[in-house]
Amino acid sequence: MSERKNIFSLENEKELDIAWCPGCGNFGILNILKKALEEMEEITPNNFVLVSGIGQAAKIPHYFKNNAFNGLHGRALPVAFAIKATNPDLYVVAESGDGDMYGEGGNHFIHNMRRNVDITNIVHDNRVYGLTKGQASPTSPQGMVTPVQVNGVILNPFNPIAVAIANGATFVARAFVGDMQNTKEIIKKAIRHKGYSLIDLFQPCVTFNKINTYAWFNEHTYKLGEDYDPSDKMQALQTAFQEDKIPLGIIYEEKGKPTFEEQLTIYKQNKDPLFKRSIDVNKLEGFINSMR
Repeated sequence: MSERKNIFSLENEKELDIAWCPGCGNFGILNILKKALEEMEEITPNNFVLVSGIGQAAKIPHYFKNNAFNGLHGRALPVAFAIKATNPDLYVVAESGDGDMYGEGGNHFIHNMRRNVDITNIVHDNRVYGLTKGQASPTSPQGMVTPVQVNGVILNPFNPIAVAIANGATFVARAFVGDMQNTKEIIKKAIRHKGYSLIDLFQPCVTFNKINTYAWFNEHTYKLGEDYDPSDKMQALQTAFQEDKIPLGIIYEEKGKPTFEEQLTIYKQNKDPLFKRSIDVNKLEGFINSMR
C-alpha cells in the first residue's frame, strides 16, 4: 500500500494556490477521495476519470493527478455518461456542488440514474452557492437568509436521497466530511458498485452558511446501524425523509441490475471500447448519405 501513497497527488501540490477559504469542507473531500482511491488497487491515475461542472466543489480535479474534464455549469453528468459509454473500462466519478448537480444539472441528475450508468456521483452538499457569494441552493433550508433571499428562503429544500431512490438509482448514500473514515468507506463502496451511485456529501461552507456548520452537522446526523437493511426500498424511502436527525450511510442499494453500458448492442459481441475500433469510412459515408 505504501507504494500507492500520493499517487493521485500532483508533484507541485505544496506550491498550489488552492482557491478555497480556510476551513472549507472541500479540503476534507479532496483528501478523503485521494485516500479512498489510494486504497483501491484496481484504480490508477490512468484508468480513472474525474468530471466536474462549475463551482467551488468543481475545482477538485484541478488538484488531482489523473484524467479530468472540467465542464459547463450543471453539465458534469452528461460528460461522465459519455466517457463511460464510450470506454466502459474506465472508472468515472462526476463531482460538483449541490447547486451544480441538483439545480443547473437537475435534468441530467434525474435521467442518468434512470439509465443506471456505471458512474459515481459525489455531490458536495453545503446547502448554499459558494462561488457566487452565498445565494440559496436547492438544498438550502426554509427560512435561511442570504444576500439574495433577504426575507428568507421560501421554497421547500430539494431531497436528493428520496428522489434518487424513487427514480431508480441503485446506490444511494449520504456522508459527512467531518467523519473521514466512514466517508472514505462509502466512497470505495460507491465506486465498486455496478451502476449509478449517488453520495450526497455534507460539507460546511464556512463563509456563506453560518447555520449548517461542522458542529451543526455533528449534532443533527447519526450513523445507520449494522441492523439497517439497505436493500429494503420502502424502508430506505422512509429513512430519506428523516429530518430531525439525518441518517448517514448507505441508505439504499440494489445489486445486479444491468448497467446502461451492459445493455448497449455495440458491446454484445465486441467488448473493445469505441476508441480502439477501426472505422469503415464507406459504411459511414453510406449511412450519412442515407439520411439526406
